[in-house]
Amino acid sequence: MDDARAIRLYLTAEKAEKRMADNTCLAYENDLLAVSQVLKQNGQSLLTATAEDLQASLPLFCQGLANTSAARRISAISQFMRFVAQEGLAGETKLSFDRPKLPPLLPHSLDEADMHQLFKTAANDKSAYGWRLLAMIEILYASGLRVSELAALPATPFRHRKQAFIIRGKGGVERMVLMTEACLDAASQWLEYRDAELTAKRQQSAWLFPAKNTEKPISRQKIYTMLTKLAVAANIAKQKVTPHVLRHSFATHMLNRGADLRSLQTLLGHADIRTTEIYTKTRPERLAGLVRDTHPLAQQNANQTSQTTRQDATNRYKKCTANPNKK
Repeated sequence: MDDARAIRLYLTAEKAEKRMADNTCLAYENDLLAVSQVLKQNGQSLLTATAEDLQASLPLFCQGLANTSAARRISAISQFMRFVAQEGLAGETKLSFDRPKLPPLLPHSLDEADMHQLFKTAANDKSAYGWRLLAMIEILYASGLRVSELAALPATPFRHRKQAFIIRGKGGVERMVLMTEACLDAASQWLEYRDAELTAKRQQSAWLFPAKNTEKPISRQKIYTMLTKLAVAANIAKQKVTPHVLRHSFATHMLNRGADLRSLQTLLGHADIRTTEIYTKTRPERLAGLVRDTHPLAQQNANQTSQTTRQDATNRYKKCTANPNKK
């Protein structure tokens, strides 16, 4: 068996057993093929390489990669080698790679003023392009969808103005998403333009945002390009406006306005609450304010502290006036 076939076998197993997302599979495939190509130059392969061979080749197959990409590539090769050993395709290889240190990545989000500016700029364009763009950012901001989830949205729920429906997200996991009236209005207006254009071309599509080939949904790259152009038009740095930044903005603004972490975890489709907790690190003062404003004893304690402070000040004043020489 050659490396390419072994890689396909591994990824098929990962998708079936661990529900590995398509984008993750693609990244792992590229990583493993890159490592295979490096080994091939030395007359080796993934299935014949020893731990020493892989360790010696590490600088080559991680050359030029950012720490995050290098860490993913090392993870991919480690998991692959474990898989082929378990399947009897290669001997057991005990790997001990030095993984690059990764700084904690805090999510970047837009402030609410920037979000309003994006909506205003998109709404000023009354063309089909403008309504499509407005529908996209309304949906992203209302629901916190990932870009792949946005691209794969069917038209039917929006045609019937459903405020809640089920989608299949990362790893094939299903969750309910909620839509606001504003995003349903924008989607309805976009559907009018979309249906008119498709009817004129005698075409149909099940997707809310179809590609030029209407049998396929819009690509993620196209959505990125549209948001970049919107950022420029709205006088916002283009690197600050991406589908994932809008997802982070949804989460941050919901949390800032009192949403609880468990509900936010459900809306975002996070498997682990620790992934959702990272949003609390971007605004630590928000948590202090949340406790102060919502805890049943916080206001009582604040009043008691205030009263104690006033009483202490009064007592000190009385002592000073009773004995001017004593401070």
